Amino acid sequence: MGINRDKPDRWKKDIAKSVDFYNRWFLDFAPQTFRTVRGKATASVEEFFDLSDSLANVTADLLFEFPNLLPILRMTACPLLARDRLVGLAGVPKSLVMSMEDKANPKIPPKSKKGEVLGSLKKIILVLQKLLDTDICPWIPEGRKPGKSERYRAATIIADRLSGALADPVIRNEQERRQFASVAKYLFSMGYTELDGMREFSQMPPKTFAYHVNVPVLINETGAAKVNIPVDIVIQPQNKRKKPVLIEAKSAGDFTNVNKRRKEEAVKMRQLRGTYGDKISYTLLLCGYFDTGYLGYEAAEGLDWIWEHRLEEIKKLGI
Repeated sequence: MGINRDKPDRWKKDIAKSVDFYNRWFLDFAPQTFRTVRGKATASVEEFFDLSDSLANVTADLLFEFPNLLPILRMTACPLLARDRLVGLAGVPKSLVMSMEDKANPKIPPKSKKGEVLGSLKKIILVLQKLLDTDICPWIPEGRKPGKSERYRAATIIADRLSGALADPVIRNEQERRQFASVAKYLFSMGYTELDGMREFSQMPPKTFAYHVNVPVLINETGAAKVNIPVDIVIQPQNKRKKPVLIEAKSAGDFTNVNKRRKEEAVKMRQLRGTYGDKISYTLLLCGYFDTGYLGYEAAEGLDWIWEHRLEEIKKLGI
């Protein structure tokens, strides 16, 4: 008997509860996150204005020295340009744009030739100058210096545009931390121990759990080729004869994106079953906007799930 996949009569009620659960968390967490991110973004935009004479002197040399400025420059366009669209319009290497917009370490690709990079940066600047949002930066077409309040207003608008892109990964990371903490609290109450830094799937002692564990799976029928797939939470039950319980933590703030990615879990399930047999336990932990279309697809693929608002159902996994 399944946990939730074979109970479609209660899916709609659970969806409503899950959306309410997510929205309560988001309203508590997101405003402070956005304020913090927006403050940092505004400071970055104002710094860009200082370096570029309020956008009047954006040069290839400037972007070469400060590659982290490219995301800000994209936010001055109307309409806003996604990275891939900018790559296509400017006709520049995608690797250059992606490297400059790497959130952890924005940089010019180290093996690139400076002359070629400067040529690409000039193309990028030309495209973005043509698409400059003159409603928020009217001083550029008018050929004058902006007033103090005018410049600050433009900086905050650009920062608002930038904040969404910067805050999204922060929120995603916090969603994961929340789900992991909820699972840990429940498992601790059952006497389980967390394995810090655990990476070996087959060496977990009974009554332990770990996060972000690589699980090897076969990728062809001969067994000659293997790959590691990442699993969010792995729980080794107290019964030594039972296989580990695998959980994929998923949290979503809208209904659109979940249906775009629903095939990923089904592929993982097929790989796991092809390697470890039908008794492998691979379950989703859901919170937020997962509609009946998503649930029906996953159920048809043999996947089951636990709702974060009813976390005690983890016990039904045999732990």
